[in-house]
Amino acid sequence: MFPHHREREQPIFSSRAHVFQIDPATKRNWIPASKHAVTVSFFYDANRNVYRIISVGGTKAIINCSVTPSMTFTKTSQKFGQWADSRANTVYGLGFATEQQLHQFSEKFKEVKDAARLAREKSQDKELANTALSIAAPQSPPVMCVNGPEDKLFRSQSADITLSSEKERIKKMLSEGSICEMNLDTELFTLQDSNTKLVAALHEANANVEQWKKQLAAYQEETDRLREQLAEIEAHGGHGPSDLLKDELTQSLEELEALLKAKDEEIHILQNKKVEYHDMEHDRDEAIHRLRETEMRNAEMERRIQNTEQTLSNSLEERDRMESEIQRAIEILDIKIFDLNDLRQSLVKLIDK
Repeated sequence: MFPHHREREQPIFSSRAHVFQIDPATKRNWIPASKHAVTVSFFYDANRNVYRIISVGGTKAIINCSVTPSMTFTKTSQKFGQWADSRANTVYGLGFATEQQLHQFSEKFKEVKDAARLAREKSQDKELANTALSIAAPQSPPVMCVNGPEDKLFRSQSADITLSSEKERIKKMLSEGSICEMNLDTELFTLQDSNTKLVAALHEANANVEQWKKQLAAYQEETDRLREQLAEIEAHGGHGPSDLLKDELTQSLEELEALLKAKDEEIHILQNKKVEYHDMEHDRDEAIHRLRETEMRNAEMERRIQNTEQTLSNSLEERDRMESEIQRAIEILDIKIFDLNDLRQSLVKLIDK
């Protein structure tokens, strides 16, 4: 039976890196799997006790790897590491921006690997216990039947098989919905991470905007003052030391104008970041909306599974009832046969007399 409520896979660690895969032809060269750095996340499925490494680029899953105790993450340089996935028959490589990010990912990989090993040991112990119980369990006696209700029993078993097939089909649909939901979780987690960074940058920028405005006003006043001094010097038409002062003022004026231009560019960049922040908020809202739609579809699938389980339970009860009726019919036939045998023996005795 499926649980009425399933916990989704949850991200437990994320980092950004350039993803590569080994060339299947040469087994030596690296092939870029992403055009730019993407989010690589560790996910944990509490229901199945499974750890996975997931990376999504757009609508395509770049990495979908279940962590096993036999995997090893190897640092091949100061900012690059790799591991082999025998199930996918490939080797993944990650290029990080800093040594610290590589170290953090390596430590998390080792931690998740140890957790996967403990989970496998517990699962093996549980399987051994279940095997021992199944061996010790007594075998159920075969079901006897007669030609009368036998067809009904076969029809009940056929309906049981049909319900099981429907149950497997819904289970597959539910699994596909879980994968879609996991991808949306990854996308939402990435958007939230980017949103947090943008919010921090915007707060810092907003805190500096007022200060930059004051500096800009001071620079403009200084520029106007220098221009006035330059105009006065030109009006007097002086030479000698005034020429040197004029050159210094001209140079200072050019420096201030260049600084004003740089500050204007910084303000323009901050305005563009603000637009990007609003776009990121819009993408996050869309991801949340898709995630809620997926949760609604999963809830509908779970409801259908519950209905199927109830129908299957009713079918099993009907089969048990039919078996009871068949057993009673057999007992009645045994009594009738015994009575007919007694009657035949009595008739034989009468004939002999």
